[in-house]
Amino acid sequence: MTNAATGPLAGVRVIEAGQLLAGPFAGQLMGDMGADVIKVEPPGVGDPMRQWGREKSEGSSLWWPVVGRNKRSVTLNLREAPGQRIFERLVAEADIVVENFRPGTFEKWNLGYDRLRELNPRLVLVRVSGYGQTGPYSSRAGYGSIGEAMGGLRYITGEPDRQPSRTGISIGDALAAMHATIGALAALRHRDVTGQGQVVDSAIYESVLAMMESTVTEWDVQGYQRERTGAVLPNVAPSNVYPTADGQLILIAANQDSVFRRLAALMDEPELAEPGSRYADHSGRGERQQELDDHIAIWTAKHDSDALLALLHEGGVPAGRIFKAADMLSDPHFQARDAIVRVPDARFGELAMQNVVPKLSATPGSIRWTGPELGQHNDEVYGDLLGLAPEERSALAADGVI
Repeated sequence: MTNAATGPLAGVRVIEAGQLLAGPFAGQLMGDMGADVIKVEPPGVGDPMRQWGREKSEGSSLWWPVVGRNKRSVTLNLREAPGQRIFERLVAEADIVVENFRPGTFEKWNLGYDRLRELNPRLVLVRVSGYGQTGPYSSRAGYGSIGEAMGGLRYITGEPDRQPSRTGISIGDALAAMHATIGALAALRHRDVTGQGQVVDSAIYESVLAMMESTVTEWDVQGYQRERTGAVLPNVAPSNVYPTADGQLILIAANQDSVFRRLAALMDEPELAEPGSRYADHSGRGERQQELDDHIAIWTAKHDSDALLALLHEGGVPAGRIFKAADMLSDPHFQARDAIVRVPDARFGELAMQNVVPKLSATPGSIRWTGPELGQHNDEVYGDLLGLAPEERSALAADGVI
């Protein structure tokens, strides 16, 4: 295998049988940390992510090179018995299997956990779905957007006088993938101690729910329902977006008492934060949030953005621009931390993409290659790993098995 992996998961083999985003993002996260991720895709068509993305280059997805990075692609028809038998051989060589089909699909293909555990008692089976593997909704089709709605995120996202909004990315899928990865690593730890694998059941709606802070408890105890508030966090002030003289928008977060005192000093209005002022404490500022925001906006609008940010940073007040991709690519902090890297790509030449997160001091992850071509590693995996002879592989390909 070219570009041998390093990183904390080097030596861990993952079979990724998922498609679209939640399962494949979990595979990406593990591959970034050095796991050998073998992505199983339907012959001829592959993962729909190969065609997805709102922006394409000459008809090619710009999403696939990211979510498919660090993976080896093999084709395999899991719907038919010959493909299922080959998948079983892959499972016998694996540490983790990731799948995100509708619950019951693997069982229909004779690949349920009971069968996989017979083949490999140490196997960790990661199952990502909309509603989880059990419960009355488990058999329903579930996309990330539905999980975001059911988990409570959609209701509180957006402007108060409009319908609930989305966040602009597939956050529900991403959260389910991250929780699936955490679960997989915890299950690996358990396996290393006991020798036994287990199932990791990551539901999209529950992964969203896990991030919902105290919303459920607030309702349970106080009957309080958080509502959509747009860009403002109610009763937390000042913490908002403010205009500048050159037409930019700057975020300032000075809601802590000590930080607000620093902001007031920078505004040459220290009396705003003095004892007895209506803005002196958190509660007072929260009660007069709009009034205070309007006052600060008058001050920020007198300064160009660069000068304003320099003043705020020097004065110890948290502040920053609202970054777009172009800002990220040119920003010195992004560059100093290699937050965005350029990776060689066979189709595009070179692609900029986000680097591996988090950074590990002793065993960092890496991006070794971008999303591969469909079936690019058939010979490598089926030949070198499973020992299938060339003529056998040719026959399987002719029959549509691989």
